[in-house]
Amino acid sequence: MGNALEFTDSNFQSEVLESPVPVLVDFWAPWCGPCRMIGPVVEELAVENAGSFKVGKVNVDDNNRLAMTYNVASIPTIMIFSGGRLVQQMMGVQPKARLQQALDEAKSA
Repeated sequence: MGNALEFTDSNFQSEVLESPVPVLVDFWAPWCGPCRMIGPVVEELAVENAGSFKVGKVNVDDNNRLAMTYNVASIPTIMIFSGGRLVQQMMGVQPKARLQQALDEAKSA
């Protein structure tokens, strides 16, 4: 998968909800064209924000409990978590600058 972390039904609580830093979560699937378009952007954000934020992906095909819990109706869906709370949600392909802005806002919130 690269530099982005892989979040699953089993590690989401510890990796995302209990994270001491804000977390960007990309809900995606391998067959989704737009998901493949945003994938490299998510990887870049993972590298550029290492240590400040967590950046990872949830494969909705393999982790459908998480997709149902967070009402993911279409993919890609990007969610930002901070302090165990969902603070922002975006659907569809987003520009890198918008995703970085959302992370920065979560850190200052």
